[in-house]
Amino acid sequence: MAAPTERPIRRVLIANRGEIAIRVIRTLRELGIESVAVYSDVDRKAAHVLLADMALPIGPAIAAESYLVIDKIIAACKESGADAVHPGYGFLSENDVFAERLEAEGITLIGPPAPAMRLMGSKTEARKVIIEAGLPVVPGESGPGGNGFDDVGSALEAANRTGFPVLIKAAAGGGGKGMRLVEDEVDFEAGFGGAKREALSSFGDDTVFVEKAIIGPRHVEIQVFADQHGNVVHLGERDCSVQRRHQKVVEESPSPAVSEELRQRMGDSAIEAARCCNYVGAGTVEFLLTTSGEYYFLEMNTRLQVEHPVTEMVYGLDLVAWQVAVAEGKKLPLSQEEINARRRGAALECRIYAEDPDKFMPSPGTITTLRTPAGPYVRDDSCAYEGVEISMYYDPLISKLITWGDTRAQAMSRMKRALAEYRVVGIDTNIAFHQRILSHPGFVAGEYDTGIIGRDQGLTEPANAEGPELDAGIAMAALRDHVNGPRSLETHAGPAERSTSAWRAPLPTWRGR
Repeated sequence: MAAPTERPIRRVLIANRGEIAIRVIRTLRELGIESVAVYSDVDRKAAHVLLADMALPIGPAIAAESYLVIDKIIAACKESGADAVHPGYGFLSENDVFAERLEAEGITLIGPPAPAMRLMGSKTEARKVIIEAGLPVVPGESGPGGNGFDDVGSALEAANRTGFPVLIKAAAGGGGKGMRLVEDEVDFEAGFGGAKREALSSFGDDTVFVEKAIIGPRHVEIQVFADQHGNVVHLGERDCSVQRRHQKVVEESPSPAVSEELRQRMGDSAIEAARCCNYVGAGTVEFLLTTSGEYYFLEMNTRLQVEHPVTEMVYGLDLVAWQVAVAEGKKLPLSQEEINARRRGAALECRIYAEDPDKFMPSPGTITTLRTPAGPYVRDDSCAYEGVEISMYYDPLISKLITWGDTRAQAMSRMKRALAEYRVVGIDTNIAFHQRILSHPGFVAGEYDTGIIGRDQGLTEPANAEGPELDAGIAMAALRDHVNGPRSLETHAGPAERSTSAWRAPLPTWRGR
């Protein structure tokens, strides 16, 4: 087969919003590539719109009428002259139909090919391919012909063969949606029906399969990268075991539970999984890791992950720049040996959400005061600024706070300091919740699993206002108020034009239509 022809990318439309859109725009600017933002009605003054070189409206606030409409994204590409699309994560990032449409229009997708998306997007199909490749998968059954279970009776028989407890999982699922843990036969019918209903409403596909519930595992994922020349590498692991309702909360790299020998084995398995589907670009192979050191393939995410910055910090690499290079037809810039030699230190990421810290419900509203942490090896990937409105229409993630240290202990100490400096007024956030996690004995010792939040009441109770981390945060705020003078809440909530001035760099911004 002939080697792919390199095709330079000149202008990229980011088919996304929020912090990931900003993350991509920044790399594009460093590469000398123009960026095009798209925005819904409520995102007109969003940070990614203000930062991009160009911006185009694509419809109402509801994602199904804007960010998820393929025709509108392609129309925006044509109007702006974008020759490539970066989908970020979420929205259309793993939509094989979108990938095919872009290819038909001659627009480069900065992502994997449609067949790889389609294969790994179906959990049942992915299981079949991984089993055929001889890689370890969680015991379970995918129904007749591997196409899922239509009736509860046959699914229950499979559950009995697999052995309770089991997970009933959506074949097209992700993020914990369409998933039910069932302890015994008594609750199976209700769990089966609930999983199918949620799968249909979330993904438009009610196909479900049965999988053995691994009790007390760690969730460890491997970052893989492949180019169009047949080269595939991995960039180590991320431990994503701190989860709440199957949603990741804190991530770190390297995992405290992974030895060098285990890292090599899991990395080799992840590379083989990528080769199975002829993968190209950035992807993540997720595994469940048991206390005995056994690991099982869980799924492959065919996109950049939310937690990719911890890998970037540990390896000193820009994964978005790698995505662009691969999409242009270039070879991977480093070999596996060179990548391994770059690994140093440890990194943590805390997802800062706009949510009630006790009820864990979204907390939309306007940020009236914002003070973000800084200092050595502190990174804050954010979409927030003073005066911005956090919308009720989208995921409430407002920032990813990442710290690096020579050791895990140093990275944790730095994260505690950074969290204490963070100040947000006008909406609720989960910052105090992160402070509790960082002080939890199990997390401090690196001895935790995916159940750490669910089984420890102390992590979900309201924070102690007199704890050391909160004291530090209050002290920082008091120091600022002493220097700047007393300021009321109303004073902080100034006009949008004034409060967003930091985003208004002298850029050739075009507002289309």
